Amino acid sequence: MPEFAWPWVVLLLPLPWLLRRGWRPAAPGVALHLPQPGVQLGSVADKRVQGAAPWLLVLAWLCLLAAAARPQWLGPPQAQQRSGRALMLAVDLSGSMRTPDMQLAGQPVSRFGAVEAIAGDFISRRSGDEMGLILFGSQAYLVTPLTYDLSAVRAQLQGAAVGLAGSQTAIGDAIAVAVKRLSALPEQARVLVLLTDGVNNAGSISPHEAARAAKAAGVRIYTIGIGATQMRVPGFFGMQLVNPSADLDADMLTAIAKDTGGRFFRATDSRELAEAYRTINALEPMPQRGPSLRQRHELFRWPLLASLVLLLLAIVPRRFARTAEQSA
Repeated sequence: MPEFAWPWVVLLLPLPWLLRRGWRPAAPGVALHLPQPGVQLGSVADKRVQGAAPWLLVLAWLCLLAAAARPQWLGPPQAQQRSGRALMLAVDLSGSMRTPDMQLAGQPVSRFGAVEAIAGDFISRRSGDEMGLILFGSQAYLVTPLTYDLSAVRAQLQGAAVGLAGSQTAIGDAIAVAVKRLSALPEQARVLVLLTDGVNNAGSISPHEAARAAKAAGVRIYTIGIGATQMRVPGFFGMQLVNPSADLDADMLTAIAKDTGGRFFRATDSRELAEAYRTINALEPMPQRGPSLRQRHELFRWPLLASLVLLLLAIVPRRFARTAEQSA
């Protein structure tokens, strides 16, 4: 249905008439000072504009006002479907995330490479959720505030690099940053998914203190410990079998998840990492109907074009007529 965004513009309708009434033409003797005292100008008969020109000017003014009022065509209301959840992702970027102990499509990749691919797909599937991204290493940084623009969250994750936030692991600080952002939301909506491959060895807040703050704020924390349990590395006596995840503090991650009502996932390969995200993706949403949106199509171009055409039709013929009279 059509409507005007600025209908008050109609108040300008009598403006040309008011200007004509207020600015009357001056008498010949007042408008022009003559140097010869005895010379006077005779009055010229008022030649009113005849024909269709006045009506064309009136129509041009009406079309101009219609364009200034911003006519719009409103589409049907479309309700936004939102889950009501606010998911904050906290991803470890410490130096150990470079360890190439994961496989993706049969090819060896680093831990962060697997997270980038699988978590990126997880983000794309969260339509209707607000999401934010925290990257942490020696310090924790809020990279993307909570937003419904999931493509922005995914782009920030794909643009990250291991070591960007330092080489150590500040798990407690990452939880604290997430709690600060989530605490103002409804309690059912507060969810943090924290992924790490190590032990807390940096930051000003211990993970257990941060977990207590999260529990008090009603934030559920789902923790994912990533890293293989076996990996062959070259040694002095040839290839040796080592545990690249020896530093992973699984007990601490389990306690954080249990205390806050979440769950701990152990991902030793990309399949288990994908399964962890699928399980988190199965969380029941809190139904919430978002505000209705209506598409708006601007129509001001058409009355503006009509105004210009009418103005040309009113002015151009008079110009040609005057030129013809002067030539005669």
